Amino acid sequence: MKKPIAFFVHHQGRGHANRTMAVAAEFARDRPVSVLTAGPHLFDGFTRDIEIVALPNMIGAAVPTPRLYAEPTPQVMHCVPLGLSEMRRTMRQILDHLDERGIGLFVVDVSAEIALLSRIASVPAVQIRMHGDRQDIGHVGSYEACVGMLAPFDPRLEQDDYPAHLRAKTFYSGGLCTSVDRVPDRVEARARLGLDPDREIVVAVTGGGGSGTPYAPLTVGARAAPDAVWLTLGPTHREGHETDFANLHELGWVPSVTDYLAAADIVVASAGDNTVHEVARVGGRLIVMPEWRYFGEQSRKAEALVRLGAAVQAPVWPGDLQGWRDLLGSARALDGDALHSLYASNAASRAAGWLEGLTDELWQGEHSGRGRSTFVPEHLEGRADLSEDPIRREAVGLV
Repeated sequence: MKKPIAFFVHHQGRGHANRTMAVAAEFARDRPVSVLTAGPHLFDGFTRDIEIVALPNMIGAAVPTPRLYAEPTPQVMHCVPLGLSEMRRTMRQILDHLDERGIGLFVVDVSAEIALLSRIASVPAVQIRMHGDRQDIGHVGSYEACVGMLAPFDPRLEQDDYPAHLRAKTFYSGGLCTSVDRVPDRVEARARLGLDPDREIVVAVTGGGGSGTPYAPLTVGARAAPDAVWLTLGPTHREGHETDFANLHELGWVPSVTDYLAAADIVVASAGDNTVHEVARVGGRLIVMPEWRYFGEQSRKAEALVRLGAAVQAPVWPGDLQGWRDLLGSARALDGDALHSLYASNAASRAAGWLEGLTDELWQGEHSGRGRSTFVPEHLEGRADLSEDPIRREAVGLV
């Protein structure tokens, strides 16, 4: 029987879950797969046979006393409040599952602490890579604790400050987009959506991981380019003082984002991983406006896109007409092929193949007697047997 692969899936937004489903769907059918998440609803409708383990939702859990709340966070970790029963139950469920199912590889998407927990529990882990300023000891320690990292993006998007020894253990799948519907050409997409075949169309899109695209700057953009049709997909964030314009339309969630992206001349989007690859899949011209994320995740991704000539960016959302006109002019000059080249149609299957191959490699010869049958610290290898001397056993850490 093949060793099982388990995923820890963060439930913020839909990107982590969608990525997991895209990869898991490519696994061999006889590979046991499980998902541990506080958002089991995110996997509703997924057709592959997987085990779902519902974890407690720790977000917003209250620390029970002021004294516990005052305890500082250790530098090696990022979010470890004290006294939370939800956290204890989460860790217990994870450990029990890893042990009871004999998990061969634990794919963590995404948590530095969970990756460290897996190593402490003697279960090999792979961390999903994300952009950002993650050179702190917590992140680097979790990366070093893993048997490998999976980067669901093109290696050209890698950050220059990512350490070479970690890059060497990272597998780059190419740009992974979780959408699989057919991409129509612009004429077909506009006809399907009932959009003017000749007017310029600007589509602003955001995913479910944040508060939405700021609506006020879009109203200024619509006024700056009155001949263009402006469409918003996904949530928008209003401040209450906006003036609407007839060429700006809020569509909310739509059945097929792909059709709208294919119909667009210019896409305005955040730097969310899946959002970027949605636009890359259709080869659009991208104005990337990163949302705030921990460790500057989206800012660093946007920086990489601009460096490659795959997108343009403004330092902040333009608040004046000329600022929007300049930004739109820069976007029109982009070569859509630069962004499209960052998308890989086989990224999910490449990622799945690497994860399965790594799992099999790690456990090859498990029952053949070729592994080491006892744990001996490296500095004691080849020395006399100390197992019968309890004092010396304690001194060298064998008890």
